[in-house]
Amino acid sequence: MPWWPLLAGMLALTIPTIVSLGGQTWSTEAGAHGPIVIATGLWLLYHEGLTFARARDAMPWSRVLPLFIPALLIYIFGRAYDFISLEVFALYLVFIAMLLRLFGFDEIKKLVFPLLYLAFVIPVPGWVLDRVTAPLQLLVSYWAEHLTALLGYPVARQGVTLVVAQYELLVEDACAGMNSLIGLLAVSLFYIYMVRRASWAYTLTLLALIVPFAILVNVLRVVALILITYHFGNEAAQGFLHGTTGMVLFGLALLLIFGADVLLSRFLGKGEAR
Repeated sequence: MPWWPLLAGMLALTIPTIVSLGGQTWSTEAGAHGPIVIATGLWLLYHEGLTFARARDAMPWSRVLPLFIPALLIYIFGRAYDFISLEVFALYLVFIAMLLRLFGFDEIKKLVFPLLYLAFVIPVPGWVLDRVTAPLQLLVSYWAEHLTALLGYPVARQGVTLVVAQYELLVEDACAGMNSLIGLLAVSLFYIYMVRRASWAYTLTLLALIVPFAILVNVLRVVALILITYHFGNEAAQGFLHGTTGMVLFGLALLLIFGADVLLSRFLGKGEAR
């Protein structure tokens, strides 16, 4: 294969970053969707006809280097100082530059969705998560307190801290909607693209429903953890059942999205399923 030096260089950059992602972001709820996005994103590129058998000198280096060199420098900086978000973002740009070199702009612009979908691999910086999840934490805490009180449990709230009986629970980022929101967006986009080639208006309408769905399931998750804590203790709520409730309610959110898609397709008439 005449492109093996370029591919070998790409692998030399990618493998260390994958190892870092596996040890950091992918081991948390915020980045658990990462491996799925990479696998399905690369499959989408292949599904849309992007194979190395079609590779050629599509774009000269003189046009690729203005993107490739800054991306490589950013990658080195992010790698050296352990800025994983910057490192993965730069690697993503290097990947785009490699595709432009092999296939050209005309071919790549046909693959806008798979490439945008792969961008979900880039970890959201922690300070962004903190800013976005702060109001979500308050909202989830508020509704969780009221729903649990309606069930007759002794619950009090101060900010994002919930007190039930002798226990205190802090509504952390994992229960505030943002972490599951990113994964839900990625999975939903993949579903919409594969099942329905709908208009942008239809797609954005369905995606807008993801936010309230994510908040709803996270309220239910916090309520479930409150009940588990009250009946079985804090160790049970923070152990195996903590992750289990997250997975179960993530599945519930997906079912809500699929159901909303069925209803929207019937009322808005945006095409049959593929």
